[in-house]
Formats: sequence, C-alpha cells, structure tokens
Amino acid sequence: MDIGLLSISMNVYSTMRIAEEAENRGHYVEQVDHTKCSVKLGAGVPQIYLNEANISDEFDVIIPRIGAKVTKHGAAIVEQFEMNGIFSTASAIGINRARNKVRTMQIMAKKGIPIPDTLFSMNPFNIEEQLKVLGGAPVIVKLQEGTHGLGVILAETQKSAKSIIDTFYKMDTSILIQKFIAESNGEDIRIFVIGDKVVASMKRLSAVGEFRSNVHRGGATEKIIPTREEQLIAVNAVKHLGLGVAGVDLIRSKNGPLLIEVNASPGLQGIEAATDVNIAEEIIHFVERNGRKRRK
Repeated sequence: MDIGLLSISMNVYSTMRIAEEAENRGHYVEQVDHTKCSVKLGAGVPQIYLNEANISDEFDVIIPRIGAKVTKHGAAIVEQFEMNGIFSTASAIGINRARNKVRTMQIMAKKGIPIPDTLFSMNPFNIEEQLKVLGGAPVIVKLQEGTHGLGVILAETQKSAKSIIDTFYKMDTSILIQKFIAESNGEDIRIFVIGDKVVASMKRLSAVGEFRSNVHRGGATEKIIPTREEQLIAVNAVKHLGLGVAGVDLIRSKNGPLLIEVNASPGLQGIEAATDVNIAEEIIHFVERNGRKRRK
C-alpha cells in the first residue's frame, strides 16, 4: 500500500515508529505536512496539493497525526481525502469531536458512558451557583482544547475556583469545569484502542506535587490489565466519536471508572515503553485490514 502519514515532522517519535513499521511490512510511506496542504475546489474532482504537488491520488490510506494548534485545517484536509475515497485511520469528524472536550463529554453523556460531573458555561455572573451545581470546590478547570495536561487546573478552594473561572470567562476562553475525584489519587489509565480492540493499557501516576498524571508532566507509568468494564468504555467511546485509532483516558472513582478524555492522535512513546507492545505495528495491521490498494 501507499500510505500518507499526516504529520508536521518525521522527527516525532510516533511518526517515526509508524513509518518504520509500515516500511518493515513492505509499504510505501510518505510524510505529508498537513499545514502545507491546500485544497482546490470547483469544476471537476477536488484536488489536494502539498505545496505545488498534486497528491490527490497518491495514497491508498492516510494516517492522521493532527496537532491541537492546527486541528481545524488538519481535519479539513483529512475530510477531503475521505471525500475523495481514501481510507483514514481517524475520521475528520472524529478528530474534531475528540479535540473539543465539551463535545466529547456531550457525546459520552448521551451514549451512557460514565464521566465526572461536568459543567460548561460562559456566564461570569453566577460562578458561585455553577460551583454549587458541582458540589463546590475543589474542582478541575480545563481549557476545552488543551492537550498533554496543559490548560488543566486544580482549584482547591471556592475562592481560587471563582478567581480562575472568572479570569477565563473575561479572557473569552472556552472552559469546562469538572468535579474533582479525590480518590483517583493523581492516577489515570490510558487505554489504547485500535478498531474495536484494546491493544495496550497503562496506569499513569502523577509526579510529586503534581495532580496531573500525564507523561509530559513527569508522571510515571506501569503496565496494567484494565477491567472488562474499562475496556468496554474505551472501545465504545472510540466508536461513538468515529475514530479508528485513539487513546482513552479513564480515572477510577468510588462509583466505578469515569472517562475524562479521548485523544485522536495519541503518543506511542510512553505506552510502548511501559507495555512492550508494538503499537505502531498494530496500527499498520489495522490499515492493512481496512485500506484498499487503489492503484494497479
């Protein structure tokens, strides 16, 4: 197969690993910087350009690795490939849904996937009432489109929560507020889903003095086997969002597992190291099962 790997650089670990495993299995792989792609619409079939080169018919399959800062453009490029009949490991609509935390929570709530009590608003005049809805401080304040733990703040007191939320509202910054689950103890679970299968899972533990458990924030990792319920939550969440490859983050509460985020471009480095699972190869297997060689 001819595979287009949508990523801004080949120096990113995840991009390198996916390309390496694709080549090991005899596929042609080309890195496509989606920030340098353009789409021509009008008469005839829409055309996709990488700089001045027309790449509309170059690939059988694309594997998107779209960063947060260019989600809208990257997803639009993915959507055009899809509209041109190219299989993608993540749909454009899935990428957009997963990137927006409020949209993710809305879909999970509708589908009966358990999540922490969550509130979103833009009203700076009733913050105290908003906090009451969640049972008061402490609460977690999240940017709607943050990644790697950035834009996630623990407001431990009512006073600090009101101050933080008021500041974001006045900056016209979209946020959501979630009930703090104290019993999670700064730990979460990353479950890596490909298709309808869990291929790897790890527990992430926060660093000393840090409540966020992301590896990018210095958290430690260990391999785990998630419960049957946790696996079902992860697989169903990915299906409901419209993704083929995703990382699902859960926390364990006294009332059972709760979904906190779905990542449409999950990193491979931490989880491959923690689990010894060749996730990049699993992604290529998924591509082989679902993509079709279009050119003779």
